[in-house]
Amino acid sequence: MSTCLTHTEEYIKTFYLKLGISTPQQLQFQTITRRLGITSFYWQEPSQALFTGKRSIILLNENLSPQQQWQEFCHELTHVLLHTGRQTKLPKLFVEYQEYKADHFMYHAAIPTFMLDQLLIYNFDIITVYNVQELFNVEYDFALKRLHQYVNTKNNMLKWNSQSDSIKLGRRIS
Repeated sequence: MSTCLTHTEEYIKTFYLKLGISTPQQLQFQTITRRLGITSFYWQEPSQALFTGKRSIILLNENLSPQQQWQEFCHELTHVLLHTGRQTKLPKLFVEYQEYKADHFMYHAAIPTFMLDQLLIYNFDIITVYNVQELFNVEYDFALKRLHQYVNTKNNMLKWNSQSDSIKLGRRIS
């Protein structure tokens, strides 16, 4: 299916393809950290990203399920790839903005649009959600939210494109 990607979706597609990742089975944080030269560790505390000099470190809470660790890895990866600054020294609103952006990025990095496009998904019924959950190794609610985003975006694009075509043709849209 040909699709118009958002900036985030295009960034993630380009990022993964440069790393040689093109299928859900290749989406593993160990592969990503190795190919990027990021150090990762398990620990007892909440997951976080740290920067020491030119090195990036992602710490994942060892008590989380593999699905939760993958989801949190995608959140922390955002900080490594796109953010700078020590959050303890940044204004509160800017930290909130970074966290919002990291959450948004997390959904798209864990379940990339370009991979969903290959599956030809048109709804988010229980079987589809379960299949996406299993394929991308995420929690059910995470898969459900991502599929809502995906299907709603596709539907909005279809509406926008049909309205755009009507405007070009000079037809009135009611």
